[in-house]
Amino acid sequence: MSIDETPLGTAPYERRNSLEKHLQTRPDPQDLKDRHILLSTNVAPSLQAAHQELARQRASDELKKNLGKRPGRDELVERNILPSTNAAPSLQAQARELERHMLADNLEHKIQNRPDPEELISQGILEEDENPRST
Repeated sequence: MSIDETPLGTAPYERRNSLEKHLQTRPDPQDLKDRHILLSTNVAPSLQAAHQELARQRASDELKKNLGKRPGRDELVERNILPSTNAAPSLQAQARELERHMLADNLEHKIQNRPDPEELISQGILEEDENPRST
């Protein structure tokens, strides 16, 4: 908003035109409410501060109530919402990748060291007709 620097000695109609020009470019009340300059309330001006404080307190109480209902970290880990690692967030992706590789290596190791079907047949775990190599 600009300051009217019209000298006081000018004609009154020039000052009136300046005021009218500024009033024409004045933002409307809805624009001021949208920009949170004016309060958009139906409460009397003398009660607006108390109304605003009450609304803020109500929002605070609602937030505290909802935070109290929030599940704990252990429950979120159990439901696989949070990772069970205590690693920093920047390292969690690498930790998951390392865990996957370790599981794959462990599985590969177990597959390579599994007993032969003949050994399982001799131990009574498999029967002769269940031999996977004979098919």
